Amino acid sequence: MYSAGRTRILRALAATALATALPLSLTACGDDGGSGGKATAEPSPTATVKTFDCLTEAQAKAGSITFKDTGGNAVDGFLAGTGATGIVLAHQADGTVCQWVPKALELVKSGYRVLAIDSNGDELPEVVAGAQLLRSKGVTKLVLMGASKGGTSVLTAAAKVQPPADAVVSLSAPEQYGQMDAAAAVPGLTAPILYMAADGDTAFADSTKALSKASVKAKENSLYIVTGIHHGVSMLDDAENWAKVTAFLKKYGG
Repeated sequence: MYSAGRTRILRALAATALATALPLSLTACGDDGGSGGKATAEPSPTATVKTFDCLTEAQAKAGSITFKDTGGNAVDGFLAGTGATGIVLAHQADGTVCQWVPKALELVKSGYRVLAIDSNGDELPEVVAGAQLLRSKGVTKLVLMGASKGGTSVLTAAAKVQPPADAVVSLSAPEQYGQMDAAAAVPGLTAPILYMAADGDTAFADSTKALSKASVKAKENSLYIVTGIHHGVSMLDDAENWAKVTAFLKKYGG
């Protein structure tokens, strides 16, 4: 009798334990956000919403991103457009991604896919990673374009990007900036390069001339020393200067 009673008690306890545990198990399985019982994944590293104080909410929702540079550091940017030709835009030391947004939107209207980088100071790994990001989006032709320190960065990055960039645009670039050495990079570049600087922006006009002179292997080496004192991106406010750049982009980017 003792044995039979003990058995009934154990069975009752087991049934109670099962009834108690079952809802907990169901709750655990149903609370994983559809992930098949695994913890919900972190948001994609390319999904973020930042206006940078220059994008509309709609533009930010559609195109503001965060990606990893080649050193694994997080970099913000603005990605827009759907074209097969991608353009990486690198801003000046005194600027942010906003410096390029107006021209980026114009380029999107012209059929390009554009990534404007909001640099955190590691320009070379940012530009190389930006090029890789555009390639991963299906870009078949690639142009690197930068102003001032951004010009130095795209020239330096062009020596490292694989597959190679199809063209490079450098505006008011110094020969060296920080640890970047465009003067050492450009003699080996074969991609077409457009150089532009203003004659009144003396030091940068001189460095632009020197970089152009050193670009001995470039398929095309277009040097424009334009009138005025404007620096970098601001030169493109002049319609004639912008037309030179867009003609170059069309020639090599399609």
